[in-house]
Formats: sequence, structure tokens, C-alpha cells
Amino acid sequence: MNIRVSPVDIEARKNLDLRPGDTVRVWQKIEEEKGKYRLQVFEGLVLARKHGREPGATFTVRRVLSGIGVEKIFPLYSPMIDRIEIVKRARVRRAKLYYIREKVAREARRQLRHTRLMVNVSGTTKAVAKEEGPVAAETGTPEQK
Repeated sequence: MNIRVSPVDIEARKNLDLRPGDTVRVWQKIEEEKGKYRLQVFEGLVLARKHGREPGATFTVRRVLSGIGVEKIFPLYSPMIDRIEIVKRARVRRAKLYYIREKVAREARRQLRHTRLMVNVSGTTKAVAKEEGPVAAETGTPEQK
């Protein structure tokens, strides 16, 4: 006798080879009105997968939206997840990629350090990247070279 407890294809989710370092597209059901659902996509990097293949298994996905890092923890067998697509696979050397949070923040600070503010004649402020080293020599117009 085959008893179906959940609308999720549990065997397909169990066999889904989801690993840290993968870029995934998670199609999530969002309830708009009573009984009406729409699908919303959340695409990002898988930072962690926890609790293996047991019923409480989860995976954490991180994405940068409008300059802000957003992380969502999805239950693997949730009926509110329509489907999970693996977009890209990267080779990583860690089981948990939590260091990515600090790495992205460090790079953002580094970029801010290399920009300077310039004031136009009209009084508006504009951020301009400083050109340093060999890159500055290559970016000139042909007349300047």
C-alpha cells in the first residue's frame, strides 16, 4: 500500500544532489489571497546543507539583492517549494561556506576605498574610481597615447 503524506516527490528531493557551492534556483510558492498562489524565484549560492536526507533537512541560499546580502533557509522537503533547479556547480573545499559573508563585505569595503568623491561645478557629488598602476595607463584614449 502506497500512502502519500506530502504533495512533494520525496524520492526526487532525496536524490537531488545539492551541495555547497552550487548556484540554485528555488521556485517558492507564495500565497497571495486565500487559496491563490504565485511562484517566486530565489536564485543564489548554496552556503550549507544540514541534516542530510532526514525529514528535517535544510539548505541555506545566499544572494545579493540591491547591494544587501539576503540569506534564506529552505526546508528540503517543504511543500511550499515547487521545484529546485541547479544552475551552476562550483568545486569547493569546505562543507559550509559561511566565510563568503565576510569575503563579500571585505570586497565591498575594498571597492569603496578605491573610489573618491568629486564635486562638479553644479555642486553635485559624483563617485569616481581612482586609476592606479598599469590599468591607468591602458585606459587613456588613442589621442592621449
